[in-house]
Amino acid sequence: MKYMKLGSKPDVFQTEGNNIRFVATELATDIVITVGDVKFYLHKFPLLCKSCRLQTLVASTSEDSNDEVDISDIPGGPAAFEICAKFCYGMIVTLNAYNVLAARCAAEYLEMFETIDKGNLIYKIDVFLSSSIFRTWKDSIIVLQTTKSLLPWSENLKVINHCVDSIASKASIDPSEVEWSYTYNRRKLPSESDSHSHWNGVRKQQMVPRDWWVEDLCDLEMCLYKRVILAIKAKGRICSEVVGEALRAYAHRRLFNSLDSSVSNGLDCTRHCAALETIISLLPTEEGSVPCSFLLKLLRAACLLGSDEACRDDLVKRIGTKLDGASVSDLLIPANSDENAMMYNVDLISTMLEEFMAQHHSDDDEEAMDGESTHLSSSSKLAIAKLVDGYLAEIAKDPNLPLSKFVALAELVPLASRPVHDGLYRAIDMYLKEHPGLTKGEKKRLCGLMDCKKLSPDASMHAVQNERLPMRVVVQVLFFEQVRASAAAAATGGGDAEAGEVAPARSLLPREDGNSYGSSRSAATTATEEDQWGCGAPMSSDVKSFRSMSITNKSGGGGGGGGKNGGGKASKGSTLMPKKILSKLWSGKASSGENSSSDTSESPGSANLEETRSTPSRNTMHYVS
Repeated sequence: MKYMKLGSKPDVFQTEGNNIRFVATELATDIVITVGDVKFYLHKFPLLCKSCRLQTLVASTSEDSNDEVDISDIPGGPAAFEICAKFCYGMIVTLNAYNVLAARCAAEYLEMFETIDKGNLIYKIDVFLSSSIFRTWKDSIIVLQTTKSLLPWSENLKVINHCVDSIASKASIDPSEVEWSYTYNRRKLPSESDSHSHWNGVRKQQMVPRDWWVEDLCDLEMCLYKRVILAIKAKGRICSEVVGEALRAYAHRRLFNSLDSSVSNGLDCTRHCAALETIISLLPTEEGSVPCSFLLKLLRAACLLGSDEACRDDLVKRIGTKLDGASVSDLLIPANSDENAMMYNVDLISTMLEEFMAQHHSDDDEEAMDGESTHLSSSSKLAIAKLVDGYLAEIAKDPNLPLSKFVALAELVPLASRPVHDGLYRAIDMYLKEHPGLTKGEKKRLCGLMDCKKLSPDASMHAVQNERLPMRVVVQVLFFEQVRASAAAAATGGGDAEAGEVAPARSLLPREDGNSYGSSRSAATTATEEDQWGCGAPMSSDVKSFRSMSITNKSGGGGGGGGKNGGGKASKGSTLMPKKILSKLWSGKASSGENSSSDTSESPGSANLEETRSTPSRNTMHYVS
């Protein structure tokens, strides 16, 4: 820190009590200067020789006032006046970045110009400011911080403008030319963690990061910070990414760190609102200048503070263009605090997702017209699908979340964006767990979001053992696992037997109208929704055998030989579900005693089942239960 010493005489100012200051000399004082609650007992001659204002005030005082002058409106108060008074006496005074502006404003108030005395205080302070303070990085910031308490004097004296220009100029130079001290404690410099940072015992010179100035400016008040950032942007030598990083650091220091506690405790959030509006107004417009997570934090703050809709809509549009860069935790924006309201603002996320899809749809159209690849857009959609599935799993824990909002949000993601449905299955399972009162129709609608063919083997194994899933879904999962197992077996050379087993199983898979493949069931005999979706029809023993078989198959166990089909064929077929159990689970008719001769007369799967009943020894399959 730069400093300047004035005067050569020793300091003989003394204090009596809390409100009296005097000069300890042999000469009696002949003037009393009142500054607020403090009285200064001084001498006229040294003061009037350097202050035009005191000359005028003393001349205007009457004899009855006993030469008492009140200058309580002097900027800087008693401390600033004391500096001026000591200068008038020639006593030693030390000026630095913390007190120089107050002394300069007080000197201006006292009219300590060159016209009354050469080398007066105003001239000396101006030289110190221009030659030292404004050329020093941290001193300029300190002086700028002191200007707020000295308004409007600091503004009229152009000190604020000089400080802002000095700071902006230094922040805009090439980082390789930075030689002064600065604060950079947000992350460790690469050179500090480099194992080769020492060579022959001499430490290499550290590289100055592009955003070296960000932390130091976080100490500024909002109005001053805004002026500095605008000045930096006006110079045009700082890239938008660094400006965005500066705003992010300032928002964490001035807004995010205390926002939640202030809102929850019902404190006045006027300062937070002003900070939010200022930060949003300073956001760079260039693509990629601000990370999506930062924009989402600003949107969350806007919702908590009840900012106007225009502010929130602007943030939603900006977020919508880069939503694939967000994380699940960023999307968990609390909803309005109503007693029966949802925990999170799902509608807001839906709006952002719609904006993202619309933006990428238009991008895809333009790229298709230009003949360019849409690989980047496809990767973005894969990322957004993973993000939405993770978000769905979190909001599914909310007992007040309506099924319609869950389904609507899940359906906003195109099917092609989900090559694997494990994340969606996890979200559906979580919703089923937290909402046990769903009807069969609601469960059907919920599980209809998921494509069982797109579950990984691990997810399929979990689904087969999941008691919360409707039996229809479990059967679908196991069917596609059988298809997958037979395909794997065929790839190793044993595909003939397995392929023959899968064909009948496929005939049991229902169409969307509720009929199985190959069935001639008419509309009059179509199963009801409860028959198709319910899981109460199969026998409990079938269900247990069904689930235990899947567990055994996944763990690598195989059925032993025996019977005509024992030996190797039984071992190969052990990954397949017995058609008898599959039929009973799928049709839901085992325990109802219903006969459907029309269903079995023409269906290939049904014909095989009839054959199974007539010749059980030829078609019996052994499996571990």
